[in-house]
Amino acid sequence: MKIAMLGHKRIPTRSGGVEVVVEELSLRMAEKGHDVVVYNRWCGEEKLKDYRGVKVAEVRTFKHSSLNAMVYSFFATLRCIVKKYDVVHYHAEGPCAMIPLAKLFGKKVVATVHGLDWQRNKWGGFASKYILFGEKMAAKYADKVIVLSQGVKQYFKDTYGCDAVLIPNGINRVTPEAPDLIKSRFGLEKNGYILFLARITPEKGLDYLIDAYKQLQTDKKLVIAGSIEPKTDYINSVLEKARDCENILFTYFVSGQTLAELFSNCFVYVLPSDLEGMPMSLLEAVGYDARVIVSDIPENTDCLDGYGSSFAHGDADALKTALEHCLAHEELQDRDFKEDAAPEDIQKKRQELIERYDWDNITDQTLALYESVKK
Repeated sequence: MKIAMLGHKRIPTRSGGVEVVVEELSLRMAEKGHDVVVYNRWCGEEKLKDYRGVKVAEVRTFKHSSLNAMVYSFFATLRCIVKKYDVVHYHAEGPCAMIPLAKLFGKKVVATVHGLDWQRNKWGGFASKYILFGEKMAAKYADKVIVLSQGVKQYFKDTYGCDAVLIPNGINRVTPEAPDLIKSRFGLEKNGYILFLARITPEKGLDYLIDAYKQLQTDKKLVIAGSIEPKTDYINSVLEKARDCENILFTYFVSGQTLAELFSNCFVYVLPSDLEGMPMSLLEAVGYDARVIVSDIPENTDCLDGYGSSFAHGDADALKTALEHCLAHEELQDRDFKEDAAPEDIQKKRQELIERYDWDNITDQTLALYESVKK
């Protein structure tokens, strides 16, 4: 098949979960012999024509502008229209606003809704309305809509009468790494820190985590891995909240070996989010055999299916209690901290999750959906 993907920022990069999904799917599809073209946003960086067998088309757009995604998705769609693709795959709700244009020219379209993005606090009034418009266009005009959770699948059924297809994000099978780079760069030791690794935006709940951490009696550091540029009001508030605590460490954006070591050696990974699609960093933490504490929103707990521990979202005191419980059971080496859970049952659950979310399986499901659309 000849496949186009658009809606992400660019690959290769770890700037967000959408980018990880596009990279993982496109690489595997190319390895299977399919002709895959991804449309990267180009803002003056070095151009890339091929990435490990995936063809890369660069679409010029603004570097810093609220119109960035709109301009990009419009011109990317125009370029798809004149090509003979079997399937055009839109990722994220905003770019889906251009689906009617692709359908006008007879294209077969699949749309992945990575989350109900219009609900995110970071968007202003116009942006939120535009993203919601994209959601409606996906529900009305896409040949198939992919969602990442049962809750969003039900939302599309109830709101639009749209029978979306549930295909979750994936997990890579990885080998945990020794703490070499993170020891030399940040002074971190195995099990010596609590890890938050995600975008620093309001819906990720980092402010709850900082509030909870500052009430703990522990010498373990709180490591916050995420970009703090460009500075937003929320990022400034987080930096101010953390300023008086010397054990809070900002690593800024990380990738590659540093990322692998952070996941491999954390005492516990914490995701205190209020809103998610299907969190890639949480799946990665499971892949690295990390302990996890998550907020109890369905997108987190359904993803884990009983693995790890949860707390009432938005409640810093509940998160503090969950962390204290984890710290009180530090001696457990089975990577979980439920007293009534046998180690062999915990590992069995982890293996079930890895098999369920295996990227090769996810890719095969997506390709099967493409085949059904192009008939």
